[in-house]
Formats: sequence, C-alpha cells, structure tokens
Amino acid sequence: MAAFLLGAVLLIVQPQIVPSRPAINSNAETSSQSVQRELLKKTSQKNDFKENVHSNGSCQQLPQTIIIGVRKGGTRALLEMLSLHPDIAAAESEVHFFDWEDHYRNGLQWYINQMPFSYPHQITVEKTPAYFTSPKVPERVYNMNQSMRLLLILRDPSERVLSDYTQVFYNHMQKHKPYPSIEQFLIKNGELNVDYKAINRSLYYIHMQNWLKYFPLNHIHIVDGDKLIKDPFPEIEKVERFLKLSPQINASNFYFNKTKGFYCLRDSGRERCLHESKGRAHPQVDTRLLEKLQEYFHEPNKKFFELVGRTFDWH
Repeated sequence: MAAFLLGAVLLIVQPQIVPSRPAINSNAETSSQSVQRELLKKTSQKNDFKENVHSNGSCQQLPQTIIIGVRKGGTRALLEMLSLHPDIAAAESEVHFFDWEDHYRNGLQWYINQMPFSYPHQITVEKTPAYFTSPKVPERVYNMNQSMRLLLILRDPSERVLSDYTQVFYNHMQKHKPYPSIEQFLIKNGELNVDYKAINRSLYYIHMQNWLKYFPLNHIHIVDGDKLIKDPFPEIEKVERFLKLSPQINASNFYFNKTKGFYCLRDSGRERCLHESKGRAHPQVDTRLLEKLQEYFHEPNKKFFELVGRTFDWH
C-alpha cells in the first residue's frame, strides 16, 4: 500500500513535458526581441486582425508561402512564373516586413494590408530576397506561422556575386554617380576581399543553418536558379508539387526571346517579359580573379550540399 501511495505522489508531481523550442542563441535580450514580443502580444488573438473583405468575396490575408531569397538569384522571375497559376495571389512589391524594423513595429495588421486580395482557394505569396540572409528573420517568420512553406532560389555563388555588383553598378549609373570597378571590391591587399558583402550573401550554408533552426528541410523548397534560366518549366513543375497546386502551368507558357536572351511568359495569349533590368551583362573579370572567387566558394558549397542533401552544378 505504501509503495502504491508513493507511486501516485510521483505521478502527481512529475513535471509536464512541453514541446521543445528551436535552438536559439541565449544572449542578452535585444531591443528587437522586445519589439517582437510586443508584436506577438498585440496580434496573438484572431480578433486582433481586421480582414479587408471585398464585395466579390476576396480578402487580404497573411501569406502561406514566402519567397525568402536569395538576392539576385531569380526571385522576380520565380514570382512572375508562379503567378501564371490561377491559384496564386502574389504581392507585387517586396514587403520587407521581417527584416526592416520600422515595418516590423507596425505589426501583423500592417503586413496583411500589404497583401493582395485573394480568394479562399488561393495561396498568397510575397517575396523579399533579403529575408534569407537576415539573421533575425527565420525566428520572426516561425513565430507568425510554424507551417509556412518557404521558397528559396539559388544560383552559382560566383555568378550571384557578379550579378549583385552589376545591379548596384547600374543603380549608380542611372543616378549619374561614379562607382568603383568590381576588382576594387573583390581585391584587398592583393587577396580576395572576403569581407565584401556580395561574397557573404553567397555563403549559402551559413544562412541556411539559421533557417533550419526553425523550419524542417521539407518546408523549404530550393529552386535551381541556373536551371530556371535555361529551362524554366521543369523547375516550376517542382514548385507546383511542393505547394500542392494542381498542375496548371505548362511548357507553352514559356517562350525564348532571342533578342533579350532569356525566357518570357505567355498567359492566355498575352506575352510579357521581365523588366529590362533583368539579364544585364556582367562585367568582364580577369580569368585568374574569377578562378580565385570560384575556388573560395568550393568548401562553402560542399558544406551547403551536405546540409541540404542535394548537389548543384556550380563551379
């Protein structure tokens, strides 16, 4: 009888098992974490949200899918191609909700207000390429929706660096502002300048590790940006399957524009190409410098392949 009573007492005082949280750094609390906690307090109840409902039955809602990056990886092309599907409602502009503090402080209601009107059967998508490389974004997205389906489009890291430079270079040219040559960014004291931000953005395995702290790999679909440029249809097919969409996009939705040198879109007889800023020629880089850049990415690429269990045809 005494043994029975002792067992009962142990059952009563046994601590409850709670679901484990993703591993995060246990540093001192930052101001951004305080903002996040307040945000969640304000928007934790469904009644806190005001759905802007249209008379046709559509409404603005939080996205179920986010294209998180990578910058100059082909995010705009991916969004435009995905928008060919009738069950996709895409935000036109980059929202920068999770990575810009002044936007994040506005709360989830502000975020909803940036979304397109969509019908109940549609998936709302937004894309902000800076999300992938921003350390604070994965936890913020997780706290909003642990079931979020994420799309990540990547290309050869060396090519992405050149494309990154090209975009900034042309932005300065349009404003009639001088801009240094790419060699001045890539070389420092006779060596490869690994502190150059464009190089850091191409260290995919570092940023991917941060996302995998919060989301399982099967919630992140990686689109091969190099293959999307050469033959978009197979890559979009994979995205349809990942998002559990009915197969609506087909090969006839794409046609190669010889003048522009890349694929354009055909939708219900209407043809359109990406903005003229897409597909710009990269600067000429000394072969030895390019080889040095490709050699630098060899080990980081290998680590990324091991992390995601998949290889890509990169130098």
